[in-house]
Amino acid sequence: MWADTILIVFISICTALLGEGLTWLMVYRTEKYQKLKTEVERQSKRLEKRKEAHGDSLDKQHKKKIEREEEKLKNNNRDLSFVKMKSMFAIGFAFTALLSMFNSIFDGKIVARLPFVPISWIQGLSHRNLPGEDYTECSFLFLYILCTMSIRQNIQKMLGFAPSRTASKQSGGLFGPPPQQLR
Repeated sequence: MWADTILIVFISICTALLGEGLTWLMVYRTEKYQKLKTEVERQSKRLEKRKEAHGDSLDKQHKKKIEREEEKLKNNNRDLSFVKMKSMFAIGFAFTALLSMFNSIFDGKIVARLPFVPISWIQGLSHRNLPGEDYTECSFLFLYILCTMSIRQNIQKMLGFAPSRTASKQSGGLFGPPPQQLR
């Protein structure tokens, strides 16, 4: 079981490196991406400085300027996401093929034992294709997903591909707070 667990972590590291390598080839090294990224960084910093400088005491003219800059930033973030999205489809297809191959190799094998019983709506994923009713037993898919989610983010940070904190804070995100609205 330990050998399978370590192998899955190694597979996760390799696929994360492969994914970032493909993304670098298809996205990060392109001139369009570089230009959009620097523009988003510059606009995020400028917008943050303006908001800090003026604070809550904004007249209508300053509000309009800040709203225009937020709109430009939102448009540039959208363009940046669109540039990334093309490669994400290609990487998604490649990883789906890899995932099905690894899934068939580890099918029905217990690769780890969880120190807890997962909540009911995750048990189908954590105990996928495993015999028995012991829900602390972990399947390949669950461990692979957890490892890939954590490892890929750290690899992106190490390689410098993760967005800066300023840009992330300004753009919000799926689970992040929305950009601050001016009243």
